[in-house]
Amino acid sequence: MARVATSSIALGAALAALALYALAHGQITLSIPEALAALFGAHADAMTAQIVVDIRLPRVLTAMLAGGALGVAGVLMQALFRNPVADAWSLGLLAGGQLGVALTVTAAAFAGPAAISFLTLFAGPSITVAAAGGVALTAVFMLTLGRRIGAITLLVVGLMLGFTAQGLTSVLLHFAARAGGRVYGGWSDASFAGVEPASLPWLTLPIVIGVALAVATAKPLTSLLLGETYAKSLGVRVTTLRRLALAATVALVAPVVAFCGPVSFIGLIAPHFARRLAGSARILPLLPLAALGGALLALAGDAIVHAPWEQHFLHLNAILAILGAPVVILILVFSPAVRGWR
Repeated sequence: MARVATSSIALGAALAALALYALAHGQITLSIPEALAALFGAHADAMTAQIVVDIRLPRVLTAMLAGGALGVAGVLMQALFRNPVADAWSLGLLAGGQLGVALTVTAAAFAGPAAISFLTLFAGPSITVAAAGGVALTAVFMLTLGRRIGAITLLVVGLMLGFTAQGLTSVLLHFAARAGGRVYGGWSDASFAGVEPASLPWLTLPIVIGVALAVATAKPLTSLLLGETYAKSLGVRVTTLRRLALAATVALVAPVVAFCGPVSFIGLIAPHFARRLAGSARILPLLPLAALGGALLALAGDAIVHAPWEQHFLHLNAILAILGAPVVILILVFSPAVRGWR
């Protein structure tokens, strides 16, 4: 536990330093004292206060919340499916959210001008429900399928499901109205900058519920890593455990996908990072490390995206893919767990 505590403190300090950097730097660069003054309302001019408090602070908080949620969800999914490359992207959950949003904007186009006006005015709530529903349905499907097929087959099915959903999404958007296409395009780019301060509680509440469920299921999930027979011998109700872990995963992933778009790779990288720091596969010590590591990764990606580039615009998922794809390759080549699939 001392190792976990020391690592958590180090990650927390790094996260606080990066958050302060993100508050001060962007298209308009401020000094650290100016950013702190604006943050705490001490002798800051109105424009500086608006930049820091109204624009950058919600983005920084969103990045930390979303990254932390995806990190914890990655730990749960890799334990639940006993698959070291399981996350919301590889298991098709992000694709399910994308398909749900595409179905919504296309249905609005066929419903007529009134529905398109509603979608344009209330894009936030409608997109949120559609994305969360797509994630939840896909998670249930993959969990059901995961009981019947092996780890490699499940991974391939998840990837194929993602490709299929992307193809269906492209076809659906062909029939969507231009306004709906713009709504989908703005959401699918994935960004932490679109969450307004009033929406932060709606993002935070399900994540808090998901984290609570993750902590509650941590000990029995650790026993499940050694097989269902072993877990049942310890009195674990495996079916109930799977349902609770799935509910926690959906509560963590769905609001992030709904509010921030299909953010990729964080849920895959953060658990492996946490295991290296903890030196253990036990679930409970991994949760705070994965949450802090995911938040740090998300905020780092966001800081790179919003750096004062002369040739702007960078996409968040492009940065995360550059960081995440090599990790996937290393896991597939060197992980003992993956070698055990052969």
